[in-house]
Amino acid sequence: MASKFSNLLPRVSVALIAIPLIVTISYYGGIAFLLLVGAIALIGIHEFYRMAQAKGAKPQTVFGMVITVLLLLSFFHEKIQDAVVPMFAASGGISFLMKLQLFLTIFLLSIVLLLIVELFRNAGSIFLNAGYTIFGIIYVGLFLASLVGIRELFGAEFPYSMAVASIGNVSPMDDAVYHATYAWGGLTVLAIFVSIWMCDTAAYFGGLSMGKHKLFPRVSPNKSWEGAVWGFFGAVATMLLFQKYFLPYMQFHQALMIGMIIGVFGQIGDLVESLLKRDAGVKDSSSLIPGHGGILDRFDSLIFVSPILYLYIDFVVLS
Repeated sequence: MASKFSNLLPRVSVALIAIPLIVTISYYGGIAFLLLVGAIALIGIHEFYRMAQAKGAKPQTVFGMVITVLLLLSFFHEKIQDAVVPMFAASGGISFLMKLQLFLTIFLLSIVLLLIVELFRNAGSIFLNAGYTIFGIIYVGLFLASLVGIRELFGAEFPYSMAVASIGNVSPMDDAVYHATYAWGGLTVLAIFVSIWMCDTAAYFGGLSMGKHKLFPRVSPNKSWEGAVWGFFGAVATMLLFQKYFLPYMQFHQALMIGMIIGVFGQIGDLVESLLKRDAGVKDSSSLIPGHGGILDRFDSLIFVSPILYLYIDFVVLS
């Protein structure tokens, strides 16, 4: 049993440093959160392309990283618009792309440019090179960009009617509305982070103490159904606690659904990343974080659930 806990000390040491930083930046949002997610995404996509190289591919690493940055910025649309439009307003104003238009322009043109570059590159199989490049852009870049999207759904984009229901009868121009709802965005992201951490922690200790039935031995032989069940309820319970005490805009059944999404798809994301590593023949995506491996190892669940949660929060919770 002691050997099972041998990796615990470095994991806890890293967590004591990283968690307060992530919590603070997530709560305040803005450019700091964009830069945090951007750093995670750029390191993550670099790790992904290194694993792709182990499969014989030659992905367009720099191109993929540039497109990842642009996708992140597309979900930071409102603040970019607020900064750019006034610069040209005095000269008659400009027409700025809407968020969806900006995203589609970046995403679709990136695929066109990628294939044009591959045409002149002469670096082996276009199926491998282009396929892995696009896969990395979507799996790491787009999925993590949707986390920025979740954070920016609050504040200026938050539905005024929902703000009134939770805050009271205030003017939509009142700064208190913006600050209160933007704070809810920070707390929502924190709830997602903490739910994932509690899911991982509950699954880890539940599996160590009770695990008997293998969950998916072909992909991850150490995970058990018992640990997965503990992780699921850990995620759900954490999300419900956040809803009760910190997220007045959210209803009970919505928090329950978000917790279930994290408890199920977060653990599936862990398995998907394990499958990628197994296919590439590596133990960890890198050795960047002591006790955790690489960025993809540490944030695999967050990467996988972010687009699902973005769609649910935008189209269901805030609709």
